Amino acid sequence: MKLWLTLAALNGFIAVAAGAFGAHGLQGRVGERALAAFETGAQYHMYHALALIAVAWLASLSTHSGITLAGWAFFIGIILFSGSLYFYGLTESRALVLVTPLGGLAFLIGWAALVWAAVTLAR
Repeated sequence: MKLWLTLAALNGFIAVAAGAFGAHGLQGRVGERALAAFETGAQYHMYHALALIAVAWLASLSTHSGITLAGWAFFIGIILFSGSLYFYGLTESRALVLVTPLGGLAFLIGWAALVWAAVTLAR
């Protein structure tokens, strides 16, 4: 639980900082598409930082492997999805464009793992 809560808090902090930077530091410095991508990265970053809080809470109640899988998948998704969108937003380079869907897939795996944990724990 401590690991997930620490990662959740750290990522929540980074997501807020990134969102503020995007809103105030990038405006007028990059194109509209790059700014929109950066903002999307910050939104999904925050959503999944909050999901990590849920993982921390669930980990305090159960050691189900689906909960652990969800936590790692959310964390990897943040790095790949949000990270690649932050990169694009800052540089307007599409060099990491193929990484973004892998991050989205990691998010989906995380949510599916929580479904698996919920269904199997309810028995």
